[in-house]
Amino acid sequence: MYSPSDADRAKQAYLEFKPLDGQFRDNVIVQIKNGPIDFQPREPYSPLFGAMQYTPLMAEFQVTQEYLGHSNHLAYLAPMWKEFFNFVAPASLKAIAGVANIGTDVNWCGHTFAQANWYAFGRLAWQPTLSVEEIADEWLKQTFDLILPGSQLSTLNFQLKKMMLDSHEAVVNYMMPLGLHHIFAWGHHYGPEPWCNVPGARPDWFPPYYHKADKQGIGFDRSSKGSNAVAQYPKALAQQYDNIETCPEEYLLWFHHVPWTHRMKNGYNLWDELCYRYDKGVRQVRDFQKIWDAAEKYIDAERFHEVQSHLKIQARDAVWWKDACLLYFQKFSGMPIPFDIERPVHELKDLRKVHLPISNFECPTKELLNQNR
Repeated sequence: MYSPSDADRAKQAYLEFKPLDGQFRDNVIVQIKNGPIDFQPREPYSPLFGAMQYTPLMAEFQVTQEYLGHSNHLAYLAPMWKEFFNFVAPASLKAIAGVANIGTDVNWCGHTFAQANWYAFGRLAWQPTLSVEEIADEWLKQTFDLILPGSQLSTLNFQLKKMMLDSHEAVVNYMMPLGLHHIFAWGHHYGPEPWCNVPGARPDWFPPYYHKADKQGIGFDRSSKGSNAVAQYPKALAQQYDNIETCPEEYLLWFHHVPWTHRMKNGYNLWDELCYRYDKGVRQVRDFQKIWDAAEKYIDAERFHEVQSHLKIQARDAVWWKDACLLYFQKFSGMPIPFDIERPVHELKDLRKVHLPISNFECPTKELLNQNR
């Protein structure tokens, strides 16, 4: 994934392709990933969009959930793609490509709700002005064809749609909130391994390269005082991202190495806010379980039990992510986990021993997960 010629992997695509702007043949369209690195749960948009003014461009989205819990986790991705379109006008693109999420499963996508991402990609590719709510409404109606009295149907649809609309942010919360990125396990991108280090491999393949956690704080300094990746963005955005006080908090640890005691907009220090975000993600998934269980009598048994089983996996995975990341980062912050959130149920030394025998192309079964953690 790009030649590591710069100390910041996030700058590499821009450094390689921006000098080639206008030099391609007329029949060439350059395909660019939505973010600077590689389909993370949340990334700022790639600064190549807008920078290559003399080259036809197309965006690449990842419909499959390589970095979002594979087909075990419910993660409706239309909000992530619409977030991209807030910065990159669809009219500026020649096309959109999607890394597909279909496979050999009977339901094609491995998770009933993963079908919504395949559907949403197609709808946004043809009509990017559609809202995420409209697409969710369409998909729910076509997928479950619920027949209920008006008020009951409206309530059920509202709850199922809310579950979908909240799901992407929930995954971000329990995996990598506040701009954290690429802290996955070695050999696959399913579980957490923020401590990962394999001798002899490229540094930018490992989580510590990205989170930079130390006694002072956490986050990758891409400000003008760091790698200066902010300079690749338009001036107004570069100035906003460069200032720790004006940088949107969802990108804070992407662009800044932030002290643990840094005061957030809600008054919490960074460490406490990080803890609350991880805990919120866990609670959100448990709310999804409640919403889905309440819909049992309206959904056919096969699909109900399939989704229910996946949500059980997701709930356990969310706790796994929360405990692994907070217990590991606590070694650097030296600060207590706030006492009003759920306590860790794992020991860090035990979590360090977890190794799943899978590749990036396999989704672990519940049996394999239960055997290995």
